[in-house]
Amino acid sequence: MSSSSEIPKIDPGTDAFLDRSLRPTAWDEYIGQESIKDNLKILIGAAAERKHPPEHLLFYGPPGLGKTTLAHLIAKQMSAQLKVTSGPAIGKVGDLASILTNLSSGDILFIDEIHRLNKMIEEVLYPAMESGVLNIVIGKGPGARVIQLDLPPFTLIAATTRIALLSSPLRSRFGGGTHRLEFYTEAEIKKIILRSAGILGVQIEDAAAEEIARRSRFTPRIANQLLKRCRDYAQIKNKPVDLKSVKEALSMLGIDEIGLTAQDRKILEIIIDKFNGGPVGLGTVATAMSEEDATVEEVNEPYLIQLGLLERTPRGRCATKKAYEHLGYDWPKDHQNNLGI
Repeated sequence: MSSSSEIPKIDPGTDAFLDRSLRPTAWDEYIGQESIKDNLKILIGAAAERKHPPEHLLFYGPPGLGKTTLAHLIAKQMSAQLKVTSGPAIGKVGDLASILTNLSSGDILFIDEIHRLNKMIEEVLYPAMESGVLNIVIGKGPGARVIQLDLPPFTLIAATTRIALLSSPLRSRFGGGTHRLEFYTEAEIKKIILRSAGILGVQIEDAAAEEIARRSRFTPRIANQLLKRCRDYAQIKNKPVDLKSVKEALSMLGIDEIGLTAQDRKILEIIIDKFNGGPVGLGTVATAMSEEDATVEEVNEPYLIQLGLLERTPRGRCATKKAYEHLGYDWPKDHQNNLGI
């Protein structure tokens, strides 16, 4: 390989090759979720006037919408220390006890994917959230005794993508509120892309930002990922980050004009080609793709349904007329009759 085609070596000490954090540090920088922001500003402001940590908060919604970012932003606004962990990382009661006893007054504890918390550990968390105490059982059998430790005032912020898996007692203890993060609009995603481009030092055309936003599945995390990949493509190809190069980069990634991946399109093609548009069971579709049922149901289907390309019926999955049109198939006139509609 000639020297001109070699990928340049990255100097670890050169800031130009390091991506700075894209997380907002002020409310004005956090784009979207206006209702949640308004509620949080009041909660934090009132707590600051009382000189007391805010009540516990629960954020839920699909991944990539900004739940963790909100936790970091709240900590920043309160000038509080943020301790971060996750449900799967807390394997036993001793792990939670260690985390709680090491908190200082006013700290924020952020537990991501809290729905994966062990139920026994959850029981220990209840009094810590409600009364600020930690109950530790020492010994076993008749000689067992309970030691109660007072905890410093703290705020628990929890995040989950599957709120239905949380028990009612746990959900009820989030006195600061339970907030669902909604998908973003294309206009909001475009603003996020332009802000991220400025932080990353990427010169991007307005039309190129709109194109990335259109294919970002209404999700900021995906938008930032696509922006970085388009930047990489333009850098290696020695092109500007304009509409043409963005389309080329996204085409190389297999992401079409409405944000469908190759996997998404394959699901629709299987339903149309192999099963005459449906209805067909989830397990059958997953088997035809050599994929797990949960992956198809939780990763691919939500966006397809959101765009109106797929329907879930009591008899199975069906491709809609919009899906036929998007993939370039002719819509069968007798399709609805075949479905028994």
